[in-house]
Amino acid sequence: MIVKDLEKIIALAAEQYLKSINFSVQPALTFEIERPEKQFGDYATNIVFNLAKISKKSISEISQNLILLIKKDPLSSKYFEKIEERNGFLNFWLRSEVLNQFLDEWQIPKRKLNKAKGTIVIDYSSPNISKPFGIGHFRSTNIGAALKNIHKYLGYQVIGDNHLGDWGTQFGALLYQIKNTILKDQPKWRVGYLLSRLTLKDLEKLYVDFNRALEKQPELQNEARTWFQKLESGDKEARLIWKFCVKISLKEFKRLYKLLGVKFECFYGESFYEDKMSSVINELKEKSLAQISEGALVVFYPDSNLPPGIVLKSNQSTTYLTRDLAALKYRLNRWQPKKIIYEVGAEQTLHFQQLFLTAQLLGWIKETELIHIAHGLFESEKGKLSTRAGQTVYLEDVINEAIKRVEELLAQNAPKISYLKRKKLIKQIAIGALKYNDLSQHYSRNIVFDWNKILNLTGNSGPYLQYTYARSRSVLLKAPFSCFSRRFSFNTLPSLEKEILRQISQFEEVIISSARECSPHLISTYLFELAQLYNQLYNNYPILKAEKREKRILRLKITRSVANIIKIGLELLGIETPLRM
Repeated sequence: MIVKDLEKIIALAAEQYLKSINFSVQPALTFEIERPEKQFGDYATNIVFNLAKISKKSISEISQNLILLIKKDPLSSKYFEKIEERNGFLNFWLRSEVLNQFLDEWQIPKRKLNKAKGTIVIDYSSPNISKPFGIGHFRSTNIGAALKNIHKYLGYQVIGDNHLGDWGTQFGALLYQIKNTILKDQPKWRVGYLLSRLTLKDLEKLYVDFNRALEKQPELQNEARTWFQKLESGDKEARLIWKFCVKISLKEFKRLYKLLGVKFECFYGESFYEDKMSSVINELKEKSLAQISEGALVVFYPDSNLPPGIVLKSNQSTTYLTRDLAALKYRLNRWQPKKIIYEVGAEQTLHFQQLFLTAQLLGWIKETELIHIAHGLFESEKGKLSTRAGQTVYLEDVINEAIKRVEELLAQNAPKISYLKRKKLIKQIAIGALKYNDLSQHYSRNIVFDWNKILNLTGNSGPYLQYTYARSRSVLLKAPFSCFSRRFSFNTLPSLEKEILRQISQFEEVIISSARECSPHLISTYLFELAQLYNQLYNNYPILKAEKREKRILRLKITRSVANIIKIGLELLGIETPLRM
């Protein structure tokens, strides 16, 4: 890759410069290479600033000498037509021949970029059993699925693990509520029938009712704890009710995952680690990392500002931390992953700080990198959406509204599409709009829920990119094969075409950056900018009827590269690309 070669060129030139000024100590040089705004070239580096701090020489003197040294490198003359210093940065402009190579590379879609080695585990979606999918669950599901696609495209073996919330005191609350409302005074033979008739929304209502009653009767919290103790100890009645709740929830979750086109390698809920927690607790005790405090088993973190982590409550029931430690140990032993990425909301930041530090204290973390992607929340204008308070925007309601709006749009603009094609197209556009709206924003941002914004179908939106792809495919279908049968090197590139080629040249780096920063929004931003440039070309210049054959071939090759890149980019975001819009 050009970036890696450029890093070597700059590092060598910097070393040579320090030697030339008789700088006796060779410090560890650090510098960054970035993609600047288009008027500042294709690449820029801050190496001059760093050398100025070390050598105490002027920016001007360092820049002049460094540029001369860089230009002596054979790779430099191969890649760059111009190198200049602007505002202390060194800026590099790619040669037309290099841009041509990128154009040729993307004439055929690449199914994978690199053969990266290692396994990555991504913990995402992870909804709580017995609660319908709210719009809040959508973020972890959507961002996690995109990160999985991106890492797979780079060649990693990726394990998507849906760590279902199917254990904990909240289930004690639900079990208590079901037992004292639905099953109250009912004979045993009717229990199975009554449980089988419950829906996911029924379970949610029972949970909300319990929490409303809790406000007036705080002692009900003890009932919830007692029922969770029964569940953990294997009480038959508690297990029977719990299993029905899990079955009802999973059926509904899988239906929505299918609608969203989201898949997982594992559905290991918290309950999966029930028999694996005792070994973690014993290890914490053996290594003197956990001690009794007020009847609970607690891990203290004396060298940090973190509060103690509870692994066993005073009633000996386990906690979220206990179960996540067991899950982490299982993942480390089974997959020996290079990374474990937890795509979980920002409200769990403290929990993951405790989890990661506890794992380090246990000596588990040697080569595995632990990452928490703390996504922001969907909020109402009044604040946080909360199931417990009965304030939920259901994901299915959002999907249905998106479908309704797309139906209305197609009825006006594409009335002649057949019923089956229309139905498929509506789903592709509606789901694409929802996914893109989320993935076009940095994961850390909180989003105030707004029907018009989340269902945006124009401008910087999923449908805009889908339309650009369909438009480019339509052009290619009309192009004669002879236009692609010969290779051309375009020495003189018109300004707009050159700008598009420069954008094309960035795609591979954007994917790698998106994986490194765990930020799918980088791909979204890139695709939108590419689509804008291509549509500018399409709207202002002839492609199939360009006056010169060379221009016609150039614009058609651009069209094919843009089509391939948009298709791959949208697939990485989990968005389908219809051939017709």
